[in-house]
Amino acid sequence: MGHRLSKITTRTGDQGETGLGDGARVPKDHARVAAMGDVDELNSALGVLLAEELPAEMRAVFAEVQQHLLDLGGELSIPGHALLTSEKVAALEARLEAWNKGLAPLKEFILPGGTRAAAAAHLARTVCRRAERSVVALGRREKVSEPARQYLNRLSDLLFVAARVLNREAKVGDVQWRHQRKR
Repeated sequence: MGHRLSKITTRTGDQGETGLGDGARVPKDHARVAAMGDVDELNSALGVLLAEELPAEMRAVFAEVQQHLLDLGGELSIPGHALLTSEKVAALEARLEAWNKGLAPLKEFILPGGTRAAAAAHLARTVCRRAERSVVALGRREKVSEPARQYLNRLSDLLFVAARVLNREAKVGDVQWRHQRKR
């Protein structure tokens, strides 16, 4: 990579365009740029989650996920390029199964909340869902790899389960939706 990022202000985007990884210029509101931005925001939301006290295994998983999300951003920045693999999707699925195994079944919807760490996981989950929608929208116009879509789908599920695990570890119950409350 060398000194690729030694100059941050380039002024090349001042006219509302940005460069992709293959050198092409596209408008900053292009679906590809929106998807890249949403994946970047997701990575930042995971950074906020990682700033909380987390079990060591969970910390390691989400630190690795951040690396994968940077790979995904690279994949999105070069049309037709693929970096994420079905093995990475399978790894998320395995972690999801393991973490979910120890949780009580849900009988109602739950609200984001509980501990601060769980709330951060829920926030990252919603950002992940938006990133997934952006990647799906891009895929309707241009080719997007199947593992890219699947990875985001599994990651949002993993973040939901992680929030529940964090609340359980802190001995804080899930925040239940009270669907029959007085209006």
